Amino acid sequence: MPATVRTAKKLLLGHEIAHMITSAGLTQADAARMIETSQSRIGSLINGGSSISPGDLVLLATKLGFSDEGYHEALRDLRRDNHKRGHWTTGHNRAYSEEIRLLVDLEKHADQMRAAEVEVVPGVLQCESYVRAMHADQPDGHGVPLEDRIKARLARQDILTVSEPPILQFVLSESCIRRVWGDAEVMREQIDYLIKLSNRPNVHLQVMPFNQPPGRRSPIGNPFTLIRVPSPGMAGPLELVYVEGEAELRYVDDKKALKAYEAAWARLSNAALRFDETRKFLKQVLRDFKQ
Repeated sequence: MPATVRTAKKLLLGHEIAHMITSAGLTQADAARMIETSQSRIGSLINGGSSISPGDLVLLATKLGFSDEGYHEALRDLRRDNHKRGHWTTGHNRAYSEEIRLLVDLEKHADQMRAAEVEVVPGVLQCESYVRAMHADQPDGHGVPLEDRIKARLARQDILTVSEPPILQFVLSESCIRRVWGDAEVMREQIDYLIKLSNRPNVHLQVMPFNQPPGRRSPIGNPFTLIRVPSPGMAGPLELVYVEGEAELRYVDDKKALKAYEAAWARLSNAALRFDETRKFLKQVLRDFKQ
């Protein structure tokens, strides 16, 4: 196991450190000299891969020209407890893989998520019977009991009912709601659940039907999630894209890549059915599964 784990708060702190360095017109090497460390460590801090002491954090901020005590407290709060791992090693939380833990943490801190998906209903929209069907052929779960894996998946939906829930927007290929997991009864429950969720003010669902051409430049075959996390500091929101492939999970915050995914999202959401059309479509698919 690595000594540290990337978390939303560590990424937010790195986001603030990068903002301070850029605002001061300096380089990572310059910042490293200010607290007598290496450039690689500054880079690791920015990427959420390292920790920093409270003293060095305030010293770095001050030397970069950020002396406001309120801002210092915001930085200290981002650093506070952002390195602890115990949360992930007990109960159903241990069902999350090392790679997925950052996504789960980001979901809890995000104020907006936009996801394009194919073949599978996104995790935060899955009903219990659908989750059970997906895990039915994995009884051992690498030492994690089935019930813990189900609890872990369903626990991600806690973000739907918090006092200030994030805005969740989804473009789902028709394959997500046609691909059968379990049996027709499971799919009826899942589609009915999607219809109910779509009536929440913070959940916006759009379906991309098979007969709706998305456009040559709209990558409906490449699932991705755009995540925005507000920062208590001065750097503005943290924005990144989560991309899940066959053999890897990636979190991308490169500005050029983000711009490309933003453009892809715009094309997909514009090509997909409107919200009211999507509800009608879901109801039709629900009737199809009842036949």
